[in-house]
Amino acid sequence: MGGKKWYDYMWILSAAYLILGFFNIALAWFGLICFFLPLAIAAVKGNKAYCNKYCGRGQLFDMLGKKLKLSRNKSVPKFLKSRYFRYGFLVFFMAMFANMLFNTYLVFSGASGLREYVKILWTFNVPWSFAGNAGLPPWAAQFAFGFYGVMATSTIIGMATMALFKPRSWCVYCPMGTMTQAVCRVRNKK
Repeated sequence: MGGKKWYDYMWILSAAYLILGFFNIALAWFGLICFFLPLAIAAVKGNKAYCNKYCGRGQLFDMLGKKLKLSRNKSVPKFLKSRYFRYGFLVFFMAMFANMLFNTYLVFSGASGLREYVKILWTFNVPWSFAGNAGLPPWAAQFAFGFYGVMATSTIIGMATMALFKPRSWCVYCPMGTMTQAVCRVRNKK
């Protein structure tokens, strides 16, 4: 068996993304890679290679849960694995993403001003004006605040399920995993 591969260190990028977003919210735009790359790989290759090999978040949860022993290593409840929960969570998550895009549009159109906060767990507005934005136009900064909130929220939820269940429990109902699985099904039917 060989040594570690380059992609075994993707967790570093995931952790760096979360940390660097504290200091410059403009870096939140890099999170879009985690949004489009899994779908592109699924569409081109017809598999979930991103989820299985390249997902830094899954690797981060694995490391925290296994190496640092922050996971109870309990089985994931059946309802989290159910198609209804996974697709329901995807719909909810996409509705929150659409709301974030709408807020970005409002700033872009001038109907609303820039809101320098990150919304955590879709409820709590955490002031974030201390994070520089590298001179982004207001709409681009609004998108960055919103997207960072989406990424932070999903990380918090993933860490909670990591602690309660197995390290990669988030992967069971991850919206990106659900979407890539759907893309793979459609592609592989052709």
